[in-house]
Amino acid sequence: MYMRVAKPLARLIESFQKLPGVGPKSAQRLAYYCLHVPQSELTSFAEALDNLKKDTVLCSVCKNVAEADPCPICSDSRRDDSIILVVENPLDILAFEKTGKYNGLYHVLHGAISPLENIGPDEIFIESLLKRIMNNELRISEIIIATNPTMEGDATAMYLTKKIKSEMTNGKTLKVTRLGMGIPTGADLEYADEMTLIQAMEGRRVL
Repeated sequence: MYMRVAKPLARLIESFQKLPGVGPKSAQRLAYYCLHVPQSELTSFAEALDNLKKDTVLCSVCKNVAEADPCPICSDSRRDDSIILVVENPLDILAFEKTGKYNGLYHVLHGAISPLENIGPDEIFIESLLKRIMNNELRISEIIIATNPTMEGDATAMYLTKKIKSEMTNGKTLKVTRLGMGIPTGADLEYADEMTLIQAMEGRRVL
């Protein structure tokens, strides 16, 4: 006779399955694992989830996830504010910060242009980047486009380059570069090691 999964377990399995990269089997293993975790740890985990969006904000400047606005990087006077590194996701910032070799500012797009997924320029933070660039009070001299070396990342990089150059009508001179060799095609920057990212930064090319 077929045994039904207890409803609390079934609900937790369904919740885990909604996470990216978690299939039915993995969701089941995670749910049953939670049964063996002390209640105090489960309560702490639930509180962390519950407070995740309550205690975080998007930086109004760079769109990174932070506890305060502006974020610690944007409010750090020691950073080089003449360079902006454009990335797809907040995790990419963590990858570059681990290298210890980049001291400029960032801008997080929160995605990439993908017609197949109905993600256009208006669905990601491109407009806010253009506003930063066109701010006459800023002394931005270079935009480094560090989108992933995928079809979507390349399409986003091309769109950004054209858009930025078309906006340069107020006498500003701005160099637009793309990460160089070292990042394999189709890879995600968040998984790249520090040396690979350093080589990609040093070998960036003008677009």
